[in-house]
Amino acid sequence: MKRTCLSSPLPDVAAGPHLGSPLPLEWVGMQGIALPLWLEEGGQAQQVHAWADVQVDLPDPHVKGIHMSRLYLLLDAFAAAQPLDAAALAAVLRRMADSHTDCGSTQARMALAFPVLRRQPALLTAGLSGWKSYPVRLQASCSPQGFALSLTVEIGYSSTCPCSAALARQLLADAFAAQFGRGSVDAAAARAWLREHASLATPHSQRSTATVTVPLTEQAELNLFPLIDLVEAALATPLQTAVKRADEQAFARLNGANLMYVEDAARRVQAALAPPYAQARVTVRHMESLHPHDAVAQAGQLA
Repeated sequence: MKRTCLSSPLPDVAAGPHLGSPLPLEWVGMQGIALPLWLEEGGQAQQVHAWADVQVDLPDPHVKGIHMSRLYLLLDAFAAAQPLDAAALAAVLRRMADSHTDCGSTQARMALAFPVLRRQPALLTAGLSGWKSYPVRLQASCSPQGFALSLTVEIGYSSTCPCSAALARQLLADAFAAQFGRGSVDAAAARAWLREHASLATPHSQRSTATVTVPLTEQAELNLFPLIDLVEAALATPLQTAVKRADEQAFARLNGANLMYVEDAARRVQAALAPPYAQARVTVRHMESLHPHDAVAQAGQLA
């Protein structure tokens, strides 16, 4: 006997009476969607694991249950149509807003967070290198007023406190005077003493971060690596990956030659970014080794 399956339409609860308060909502959507993205930087392509937040506005106070599946499918198609650039972001956001015209939506926004990897050579040792990860965040929106995009990248470096260095050097000078007095000093003896005792105190150094946010136009390239290069060159003490003793010594020399307060670091980065990124915002954070709190400084303001 042939069995016949009877099906009925699936319930659409969102189309039913609105039982809540009839109020417009600024944004409705999804957060933390995992997806692969392709980037082209430095003439090479790399795939990154990104997390996306997508939303549309909901001005109609009587609408509930937006079409989240439409947003998801548009995001999935966007991820497959790489490489990532500003124009692609603008296009998908317009499609997201258009997909919800029946809800009264006219705006859409997206945030993408991902780490970008870059191989960094050692300071001195030829052929030695390792991978560095830079956290990146893109925030884009479209509305009847236009398209807006900002790029944020976090860059690690090392900072050594000038005050700590001066205090340590004073201890060294006092200890040297106590050892050798006021008479003539034998160079070999002084060198041997310095090699053993010159670190009576170590200036406090700390891992630090510079977080840089720059606005981009729809026609702009992301240019992540050139932006990172500008910041690392300004600070002069980028974090290292694979090192040997010669590289570690060279890193110590860089730190000693680039003593900086948090204010110094913020101003260095701000000055380096001024010509190409006049509207950049810079936030630096020194994760203090002396204190249980951090030192921070901020410069610039996005338009």
